[in-house]
Amino acid sequence: MAILEIVNLTKNFGAFVAVRGVTLQIEEFATHAIIGPNGAGKTTLFNLISGLASPTTGEVWYRQQRLARLQPHEIVRAGMARSFQRVNVFSRRTAFENVQVALIASAGINYNFLRNAGSLFREEALELLRLVRCEDEALRRASELAYGKQKQLELAVALAAKPKLLLLDEPTAGMSIAETKSTIGLIKDVVADRGLTLLFTEHDMNVVFEIASAISVLHHGEIIASGAPEDVRKNDDVRRVYLGQD
Repeated sequence: MAILEIVNLTKNFGAFVAVRGVTLQIEEFATHAIIGPNGAGKTTLFNLISGLASPTTGEVWYRQQRLARLQPHEIVRAGMARSFQRVNVFSRRTAFENVQVALIASAGINYNFLRNAGSLFREEALELLRLVRCEDEALRRASELAYGKQKQLELAVALAAKPKLLLLDEPTAGMSIAETKSTIGLIKDVVADRGLTLLFTEHDMNVVFEIASAISVLHHGEIIASGAPEDVRKNDDVRRVYLGQD
């Protein structure tokens, strides 16, 4: 059963068409990769799905709920969370505080940064930090963490919303080989531990073919291939347009 349905989705920026007539189904519990060259429309597609941008035409359905007119925070509360290419955490707050604030927001509790949150969601925050392998960094400011650890912290913040569908935009971008390998293992563990459906964009083909159960390829805003990894790998259009092969 599809957890996410994208129907004839198009996004124009003036005369430029960033996403063109995308129709796609993401099956529940799948690990589905969206790949394509730079400028193919991957991040724009994610913005449309998560409510950060409005489509010119087309619709997005999450668990048979139409997402049109929903604000991003309402989409998060419906069960969808995402990360970004650039780390999106509170740099002056500790790793623990970042996750704690996310848990407070997810619970719908008003929070004032000038007031100490005390023990609210303490155990839940520590458990998420353990899950993403950041427990040793709990009391360090996010700005002091290595880049790979900041991305792990951002994942914990996304998980605080208790999503069923997790969107990760370039989760290994800018990472070293060692950080990338660690992140692959972490993503696998988190998806299995939480029973998540994962939709992600990625530039590293080793990452894609190691963890994806399905792949869709974007080129100039259009889906040119979609299916199992081996089928996509053998697709002539993909080899020519994306992989640079004849």
